[in-house]
Amino acid sequence: MTEALPMAGAAANVNLAGLAKNDYRGAPSTLCQGCGHNSISNQIIAALYETNTVPEDVMKFSGIGCSSKSPTYFLNRTFGFNSLHGRMPSIATGALFADARMKGIGVSGDGDSASIGMGQFKHVMRRNVNMVYIVENNGVYGLTKGQFSATAEKGLQLKKQGENPYMPVDICMEALVSNATFVARSFAGNPKQVKELLKAALAHDGIAVLDIISPCVTFNDQANAFHSYAWGKDHEEPLHEISYIAPRSEIMLERDMEDGEIREVSMHDGSTVILKNLERGYDPTDRYEALRVMEESQRNNWLVTGLLYINTTKPTLTDIYNLVDTPLNRLTDVDLRPERSAIDKVNALMF
Repeated sequence: MTEALPMAGAAANVNLAGLAKNDYRGAPSTLCQGCGHNSISNQIIAALYETNTVPEDVMKFSGIGCSSKSPTYFLNRTFGFNSLHGRMPSIATGALFADARMKGIGVSGDGDSASIGMGQFKHVMRRNVNMVYIVENNGVYGLTKGQFSATAEKGLQLKKQGENPYMPVDICMEALVSNATFVARSFAGNPKQVKELLKAALAHDGIAVLDIISPCVTFNDQANAFHSYAWGKDHEEPLHEISYIAPRSEIMLERDMEDGEIREVSMHDGSTVILKNLERGYDPTDRYEALRVMEESQRNNWLVTGLLYINTTKPTLTDIYNLVDTPLNRLTDVDLRPERSAIDKVNALMF
């Protein structure tokens, strides 16, 4: 069944980039009706529109799986690369190394990243590649009829698969121990939080990992399954309310804020992420606290969502290699050839 994502009206408003929301859309979705992946695609469109991102300044990447079909459904003006199963991170690393001006959006799944792609997932984290890495996490291989994925909870029972005997892989835990500089978790049934986290991730300079629980309505939506809509609604524990304030924009509060600590995180581009703690004084810049909270939530079967960790000081892959703004394939011989004095200096050291 083809499910068309909602379309804007004919007289759509335009953002500061002079673009309407329709300029960020893609092809109609061919995923199952009600799939959480479609909700995420809608929030990607909204986040890019609201941050005034120019589609031609973005590259999108994916691997194999239901999730990896998602980039077809947003940014039809953007170059994309649908790679092999689990190999999206290396394709993205090469492309973003070759053109350091671009922002990358990679969409993967729990099978694509946590099983066959785990090795590549770990390396793109430690290299701090400048991209948004979205894992649409449903706990099953939906494209091949619902086998358990590596993130499926122990004891999960599926009609055709029996009972899962293995402990799950925690995407956020793996990202954090691999030194990712932005780690967040959300739930496709909480679109406002997904959108605000996406906006913050787009502003981050480095790797930004978003593990989004995205229910598979066909193979894994039993009420007691940890990746279902019902379980997510009943067990979501937000760490904070999150708001993204674009650089140089006027801050307007829609309502009076409730009591609670407010923490502001300044991003590289001058934007600000505002976190208002709900029940605990959570510090997203404390890596050890993030590990503790994730361990606690796993032990208690809580779906803790929000910005788990952020580090705005670690150099990116672009910084480490001091890459120029000009794409590497557009550098001329004059740009690449060292001056004669530099060659003479090297030769003098060798001979």
